[in-house]
Amino acid sequence: MWAMIVKEFRQLRRDRRTLAMLIVLPVLLLVVFGYAASFNVDTIPTTVVGPQAQSFADSLKAPFRVDKIDPSAGRSEAEIELRDGNTPTAFVTTASGTTTVLLDGSELFTATAAKGALASATGQSGPPPKVEVLYNPDLATSAVMIPGLAGLVLLFVGTLITSLGVVRERQAGTLEQLAVMPLRPRDVFLGKIAPYFIVASLDLVIILTVGVTLFNVPFNGSWWVLALGSLLFLFVTLGVGVLISIVSQNQGQAIQLAIMSALPQIILSGLIFPLESMAAGVRWISYVLPLTYFTQISRGVMLRGAPISALWEPFLFLSLLAVVVVAAATLRFRRQLAPAPSRRHRGAAAELAGAGAAR
Repeated sequence: MWAMIVKEFRQLRRDRRTLAMLIVLPVLLLVVFGYAASFNVDTIPTTVVGPQAQSFADSLKAPFRVDKIDPSAGRSEAEIELRDGNTPTAFVTTASGTTTVLLDGSELFTATAAKGALASATGQSGPPPKVEVLYNPDLATSAVMIPGLAGLVLLFVGTLITSLGVVRERQAGTLEQLAVMPLRPRDVFLGKIAPYFIVASLDLVIILTVGVTLFNVPFNGSWWVLALGSLLFLFVTLGVGVLISIVSQNQGQAIQLAIMSALPQIILSGLIFPLESMAAGVRWISYVLPLTYFTQISRGVMLRGAPISALWEPFLFLSLLAVVVVAAATLRFRRQLAPAPSRRHRGAAAELAGAGAAR
């Protein structure tokens, strides 16, 4: 038994990737998620409009942070600011002294924190403002989570399932056959992701249909805008899955890398914990994760009915990520497939040289 224990320790020492997951990854996750895992929103970005906007903004205290003051704007402009995702909170003042607070219900934790702060401030001087929650009036958790869960399913199919593709080819011995076939690396890449793309698209339709019909999640925006965002997000996740499968030697390594890629996105994308509650040293990681931008698109389209012009930033970053990931996966495929023919040519040349020397 002792010999078996020693053998397993030696194998584990040689497998540096598994050793890193067992020792380094838990510490890293503890530090990162310790700063990210918080539902407390300490700062609430705010817009103040109306005739008394300036004086009212001067009277606001923490946690409200006034980012925009527009005395010439009214309620309609404030609603557009919320719909486009420019601010989660807007104070609409009038000449008569009444104030209405508009909250973006798609930002669940921010809206809840704003309501709590307003309730605690009712004892201050002046009449209490009227609070209205838009886009998710009941502050239902399902309305906020299901658009993000749709992205989580796409992430699971695109990264975890696809990552086993090339590894399966290598273990089955069919990767060499792909090398000798008249296919370009781009054709191989697209051929590998096409089945998973179709399956993930069907999963997306099913999830959104169930969410809208069973959980009464509103769908206030355009289907084609969400479809375009899903298309870009799928290309990114499928490309990451293919990259993982290329650099992995077996299915165990592919699963490990897929989990390492998916877990930060689940925690740091704003799907569960609000981005505003994360420490600045951790929040920057969120802006390089594709699920962050898909969550912004899906919630913006479904809950707020935001047009594509209001979502240009997440669309732009998803497009850049898609180009980078697909290009990297294609180049890695070219390097993966190229050595097989060259080895055969070198082998054939060596045989010819040996035959000539024998003669």
